[in-house]
Amino acid sequence: MGALDHFSYLFDCSSGRSKYRKRKQLQTVEIKVKMDCEGCERKVKKAVEGLKGVQQVNVERKASKVTIVGYVDPGRVVARIAHRTGKRAELWPYIPYDVVEHPYAPGVYDRKAPSGYVRNSQDPQISQLARASSTEVRYTTAFSDENPTACAIM
Repeated sequence: MGALDHFSYLFDCSSGRSKYRKRKQLQTVEIKVKMDCEGCERKVKKAVEGLKGVQQVNVERKASKVTIVGYVDPGRVVARIAHRTGKRAELWPYIPYDVVEHPYAPGVYDRKAPSGYVRNSQDPQISQLARASSTEVRYTTAFSDENPTACAIM
């Protein structure tokens, strides 16, 4: 917040409050909405464009994804889409395949996810899955062809 913004808030007489107003930050909101045809796509886009603070709307029908850029609250956008279109809307639950340590873990892999994406899961039990302990690593690498000090019995 710059000095001019600070002074404009101090000397603002337009509202009854002299406290600081909290500004919404410019952000990108990604939402999953199932769209079957061009009509659904237009309906979703029209519902979002009418929301205050929206600067740009990008709809990807094949991926069932709507990307909104603007000064908006993600919860309000999801509620608006659900109310105006009658479709089930949720925040984008997927992350790129490369980011996840174990993409085929039971809580992470999702068959309905678009290609290259898996479900975002912050479950600590899943993150501990498939991590080998030091003794397991020692025994499995003892018979490896890539290990020069491996067992000579092979």
